[in-house]
Amino acid sequence: MSYILIATPPVQTVEAFDAVSATAGEGEGMEGRWCGQAADGSLRVVTLWTSREHAERFLAERLGPAFARVLGPDVAGRPEATGLEVLRSWTAVPVA
Repeated sequence: MSYILIATPPVQTVEAFDAVSATAGEGEGMEGRWCGQAADGSLRVVTLWTSREHAERFLAERLGPAFARVLGPDVAGRPEATGLEVLRSWTAVPVA
């Protein structure tokens, strides 16, 4: 079942997000990733995964270490995140 992860990363700028993302790479099972700014100015990252297991593996094995490498060992670990099992989905179809 598809899984959506909504995270608040411990970075303040899109440039820092890009640096962490480049270090972490693309996770197996990641279908999409979006970064935006919330009303309070903090970043939010939304990722779509083929399964919860893929998301959890990426957080543990790739993202946590990427934060540590880019931002220092004090920032190691996982971002604040909420996960959702996808029950229904809809995708816009472009008109030719």
